[in-house]
Amino acid sequence: MERRSEQMNITTFMLPAGYHKDSWRLPGSRAEELGYLDFVLELTLMAEAAKLDAVFFGDIVTADTILRNDVKMNGLYEPVTVLAALAARTTKIGLIGTISTTFSEPYNTARQILGIDHMSGGRAGWNIVTSSRGNSNFGLEEMPDPADRYRRATEYLDVVTKLWDSWDADAVVTDRESGVWADTEKLHRIDHRGEFFTVQGPLNMRPSLQGRPILVQAGSSGPGIDLGSSFADCIYTAQPDKRLAQEYYANYKRIVTEKGRNPAQVKILPGLVPIMGDTVAEAQELADHLAAQVNMEFGVRQLEASHRIDLTGVDLDDRVPVERFPAKLATSRSEIFRRRAFDDGLTLRELIIEDARGTGHGFFIGTPGQAAEYMIDWFDDRACDGFNVNAPFMPGGMQMMCERLIPELQERGYFREDYSGDTLRDHLGLDDPAPVIARS
Repeated sequence: MERRSEQMNITTFMLPAGYHKDSWRLPGSRAEELGYLDFVLELTLMAEAAKLDAVFFGDIVTADTILRNDVKMNGLYEPVTVLAALAARTTKIGLIGTISTTFSEPYNTARQILGIDHMSGGRAGWNIVTSSRGNSNFGLEEMPDPADRYRRATEYLDVVTKLWDSWDADAVVTDRESGVWADTEKLHRIDHRGEFFTVQGPLNMRPSLQGRPILVQAGSSGPGIDLGSSFADCIYTAQPDKRLAQEYYANYKRIVTEKGRNPAQVKILPGLVPIMGDTVAEAQELADHLAAQVNMEFGVRQLEASHRIDLTGVDLDDRVPVERFPAKLATSRSEIFRRRAFDDGLTLRELIIEDARGTGHGFFIGTPGQAAEYMIDWFDDRACDGFNVNAPFMPGGMQMMCERLIPELQERGYFREDYSGDTLRDHLGLDDPAPVIARS
């Protein structure tokens, strides 16, 4: 295995309740502060001190998870507002937030993400989702068909990128003598008319300091990969198995190349949950302690909702019968769940604990040094370009990650010791984007 010349990219999924389900039950979790700024700011400043590329905020637009007593994945932090607040209190770290293309309009999203970009000095990113639920809060009788959602998302991305590109980089001239602030010949209408949207343009905001905000996408289905390989700069993915991750990585880079894009300019970052201690025994003890916090009744309900499977009458120490799985799996992560149930023979209890730890992502139990070696092995063996690292509990898991794991990677030369640029595009090592609209 040959060492790669470049360094890893590392972001972190900002879940102040902790990535491990029910870890908020631990003493010192500061669960009383969830939804407020001070706690999430403290965590973000930890990540910035460790020189991470970015913090990433997911989002959901229903209260379904909270109604199932799952506060891990929730909408307590609305991404646009929390990232705007963090932009004013940080200086270097990237700020990535989620907005659904199903429940919003491209002109507004273009303005919101670009607004965060301006307020942060070029550090914004948008995680693109099409959503799988939430229709009842937006006047829809049912969720649109996945094919329709992705078709809308593709047109949506086309509009947003054109809007971001509708000002030339040098359009703002600030000529006091002539009274011209912006050269209007360097602003361009996009005149988009499509199946879902009609947008004239140009955008009413000056261009991004990083060319365009960073685009992030996490769909691993066929339509999701098609969308991400067409537009995204970073790909988040659930890949718990190294061999399958290598296959995914090679296939994704091939698809990107076939679309005329530079595969080195699309970063693939699988999720990883490191459960660490000073010794392997301490790490395992922590893993067992975290597992003991999991409410099994709620865990069953969460698996049923996530994978649309009926687990009524299945004993916790039994395997899930094959006939319980629907012919059409709910999500790409449901395939991981099915594989662990059948190929690896996990019981329902074991599946609940594994879902609590990783939700389909890989997890690691060991020392910070061993975790670093695990990450390096994946990186050098072309299973990824880095990781979206998820702290299993807060704030201690974030401290361990930033103060113990990252220094191990820095010592081995696999991660930066300081930021070399100011924008998220700089941190990710991405080139300036090519224009997407013709200039007249």
